[in-house]
Amino acid sequence: MKRYQNWAVVTSLLASLLGVQQSAFAFDPNFIISDAEMTNVGAMNMAQIRDFLQKGYLGSFRTADYQGRLRTAADIIWRSAKQNGLNPQVLLVLLQKEQSLISASQPTQKQLDWATGYGVCDSCSMNDPALARWQGFGKQVNSAAMQFTAGYLDDIKNTGSTSGGFGPGISVVVNGLKVTPVNAATAALYSYTPHLHGNENFAKLWQGWFGKSYPNGTLLKTATDPIVWVLKNGERREIATESVLHSRYNPQLIIEVSEQTIATYPEGSKISWPNYSLLITEVGTRYLFANDSLRLISEADYKLIGYSEDELVQVKAKDLLDYSIGRPIQASAGVADRLLTLPGTTSMYYISAGERQLIVDPIIASLKFPGRNPEQATASIVEQYREIGPLLLPEGTLLKTAGDPAVYVISEGQARPIASEATFLSLGYNFGNIVTVSREGLKVHKLGLPVN
Repeated sequence: MKRYQNWAVVTSLLASLLGVQQSAFAFDPNFIISDAEMTNVGAMNMAQIRDFLQKGYLGSFRTADYQGRLRTAADIIWRSAKQNGLNPQVLLVLLQKEQSLISASQPTQKQLDWATGYGVCDSCSMNDPALARWQGFGKQVNSAAMQFTAGYLDDIKNTGSTSGGFGPGISVVVNGLKVTPVNAATAALYSYTPHLHGNENFAKLWQGWFGKSYPNGTLLKTATDPIVWVLKNGERREIATESVLHSRYNPQLIIEVSEQTIATYPEGSKISWPNYSLLITEVGTRYLFANDSLRLISEADYKLIGYSEDELVQVKAKDLLDYSIGRPIQASAGVADRLLTLPGTTSMYYISAGERQLIVDPIIASLKFPGRNPEQATASIVEQYREIGPLLLPEGTLLKTAGDPAVYVISEGQARPIASEATFLSLGYNFGNIVTVSREGLKVHKLGLPVN
């Protein structure tokens, strides 16, 4: 029996209410939502909840809350979530999963009285007088919110599991399938609804209504699969090996998400080569692969530079279509990959393939080339290289500037402001990964659209 034991804007409802495409949904029974999502109290404010409810009966519904005060449904949901430290989106999904109340235009009194299914078990009768104390929309919503936080989550924190035996890392057979919740939120959802079908419905509704759209450059993985994906142009691309991951990305920026979140992105080609790999296609075209760009090298220049034929990696031309083509490399320009600084100044440059890029903030160099120290060079040496645009922060970097609370994420070379703390938390970002850069370090990036 379900009992108490001891920055997101929704713009439309019915268009997405039950509209998750089957091809884009994959239920992971071990991970339904993250702990951060379950307790993200600020995910929606009262006005956003009210707008979300407008397409159904609850949009204009007023009734008593758990204390007997007359309030709107949106007010009851918002207050119950805030008072109990629960994401109001959890309650919205629960109302639909249990009694279809979000989409219902003319719900029955029974649907309203047992809105979240709280206190009702498979063998229970809703007419049982013992259940009367939990009857009513306001009591149902508040009791469910309290059950998740002061009940299940507190039990897991204090003892490792709920009274039903669900807890992170604990295997339980549910409807004939062994389920091992990987986090407290998933264990709590099984404690509330100990059935696969009910939790699959919850996950499907959650993904359809509140599924996350991550910026390009984001690193994603599930809690149960070692594969790391990077998002590029709306696709997820598998990072083939650990060496590729560490040569091109910061593993600390990996965000753990559900399998259904991964499945919403179509799969693109693998990212198979470490930075500065030398590639040759089936027709003999040679490239230096550097910073997600392909630099053409003629066979003659390849030999003049002194590269070995053994260094070439055989690839197919079709596997290179996802990468931009940079300026060709000529032997006369050199291919040195160097960090240079001018004595007595703070000026720093990155030198590669005959070109130089100004580094306006040492933080950029430390993130792009961890552990590398710049060499001292004279201005005449630096000036022999062709100047191109300044060096930018790596994709996926979270940053801010001193004295300004705004947080940005680097995506496709742009600094995209994250709309709110609630958005930051709901996407699974970690405050410990935010780096502070100078105003100049921020300004070298174009300002992108906000991440909502």
